Amino acid sequence: MIIKPILEKLFGNYYKEYDFIKKSYDILKDFGFNEDNSIASVCICRDEISQTVRSHVKRMWGEAFNFSSLAGLFTAGKTGMRAFISHAPQVDGRERYVFYAFSHIAIDENENMGVCKRKGLEKSHACGALCLFQGELLNGKINIRLDEEDIEESILKRRLLRELKYGEVPDLLSLTKLTLKVIIEDLENIIEKVVDKNKADYALISGIQIHGPQENYIIPDESYVVITGEKKKISI
Repeated sequence: MIIKPILEKLFGNYYKEYDFIKKSYDILKDFGFNEDNSIASVCICRDEISQTVRSHVKRMWGEAFNFSSLAGLFTAGKTGMRAFISHAPQVDGRERYVFYAFSHIAIDENENMGVCKRKGLEKSHACGALCLFQGELLNGKINIRLDEEDIEESILKRRLLRELKYGEVPDLLSLTKLTLKVIIEDLENIIEKVVDKNKADYALISGIQIHGPQENYIIPDESYVVITGEKKKISI
């Protein structure tokens, strides 16, 4: 496919979406995680074209807890995390959690960032929430008021602005990478405050979801397991 050389040039390592989820499952089995003793979660964008990854996670792990919000930002907080871990199986005296976290971007066959096709639409965009934020940065006028009629976009803009230098306007791919960094940081912050490592093991699997012209891909990023409090990096 035309998109593959583009992915190789931009990222080097990439997987078809299902292959990535399947490989992560196989790796985690070696650390004692499986569909019977673990509960999975997904933190992805609300976009309908992002939901394929949820289907693959369900296929491997069963139904997953949904942490998703615009752009994939983690906004469920302590209450959401406590709800998630309270649903975990208790097997052999341990609980096991799996966190999948992805930001996302579309790339067309001409290497145009953010451009994709949807059913009935020859030209659409992803991630729309990030495109909107980038547009405000380009215009030099950003509304950071907490809009109760647009809560998630308001929170997204406020959170990402904390990571940017004054006047900085990243391109869409850089903004997507920054969003993934923020997702991981915010997820880890709440995990650290809520998860009891004395009774639970967990894994975090992250990356960038790519919407190509015909299918979705995953660019691997940071992944690791924490077993009895010890963190071990894993390579996918």
